[in-house]
Amino acid sequence: MTAVTETPAWIAEITMAELEKDPYPFYERLRKEAPVAFVPALGLHIASTRAACQEIGSQSDIWDGVISPAGGRTFGHPAVLNVNGPEHDELRGMVDPALQPSEVDRYVDRLVRPIAKRYVEAFENDGHADLVAQFCEPVSVRALGDLMGLQSVSSDKLREWFHKLNVSFTNAAVDENGEFANPDGFIPGDEARAEIRAVLDPLLDKWTVEPDDSALSHWLHDGMPEGQTRDREKIYPTVFVFLLGAMQEPGHAMASTIAGLWTRPDQFERVVDDPKLIRRAITESLRWTSPIWSAVARVNKVDTTVAGTFLPAGSVVMLSYGSANHDANAYDAPSDYDLDRAPVPHMAFGAGKHGCAGIYFASEVCRIGLEELFESIPNLERDETKEIDFWGWGFRGPVELHANWEV
Repeated sequence: MTAVTETPAWIAEITMAELEKDPYPFYERLRKEAPVAFVPALGLHIASTRAACQEIGSQSDIWDGVISPAGGRTFGHPAVLNVNGPEHDELRGMVDPALQPSEVDRYVDRLVRPIAKRYVEAFENDGHADLVAQFCEPVSVRALGDLMGLQSVSSDKLREWFHKLNVSFTNAAVDENGEFANPDGFIPGDEARAEIRAVLDPLLDKWTVEPDDSALSHWLHDGMPEGQTRDREKIYPTVFVFLLGAMQEPGHAMASTIAGLWTRPDQFERVVDDPKLIRRAITESLRWTSPIWSAVARVNKVDTTVAGTFLPAGSVVMLSYGSANHDANAYDAPSDYDLDRAPVPHMAFGAGKHGCAGIYFASEVCRIGLEELFESIPNLERDETKEIDFWGWGFRGPVELHANWEV
């Protein structure tokens, strides 16, 4: 009997629209009844518990990194997410140096703090703002964009690119034949990729002959024989990964931190009054609403069993870290944001060889951004007339975050 015919009706009937609006009720039931389950709407298995995600993520002898079909269609090959062995080592060797903590400490404050100050100054005298659109996302994309060498690309254009790539990446629904249910859903991502290439090709041409200290210039040159540069077709898929995952992650984490703290006004006040608590507030936010909620997958090289589910070799399993971070076996009252929660490590950045390369950079962007926001507007309050709606299954965060303050 196949996994599909064994699938209970409540799993078989779930839709992408339901997952994107609110995945938590479905995943709560998955964790209790089917920790590793085949989901027909996605055409692959999902691991929903912390234990299952840890087991799969840490066993590189059994599990290779792979990308979801929609992710592969969006990024192309070879992306750092879907290669293994020497090819993965080369791409991680390309992207990792600029993201090592010691290196990040060298540049991050002078990179991010002026950006955050500039965006706060643009609205601090208005008395109101949508913090997602006017602060969190722009600071996030500008910081990474400048690190990569994309100073000539506007923040609005960078935001447009990551939103279009996100539409494509999350166009994951498949029909009964395993074909994409909405092929036109990839059009925005295709448009973004074409624009990105048109903008980056001249920059890569320039860096080929005039290297500088930008990340993309290093991607071209580092680890290559004298006089040679890395084939840009090896670079572009990982560029697309960065322009989606790495660009949105700090912005979503900042916004979710504010939203989480607003559910606990006393904790919000403590964090505003004591900037040393910002790191802890971000850590709890990453657990509470993981920005990369369910976007990382693995494929097994041999037959194996996880959480009682037999998985023949070649089974693709999505690691839903956002669900793992709400596992009641690991966290008390996991749906609550709580600054004072007992310190149990979260899984927002993944595990194993394919864990997130930008853990420290993303956290520092969040920290510096929130330091500047809270210092400039310490009387920040939630606009109670506006709802806070979260959206996303692959990547998740507040859609808008309206705030008021007295000027």
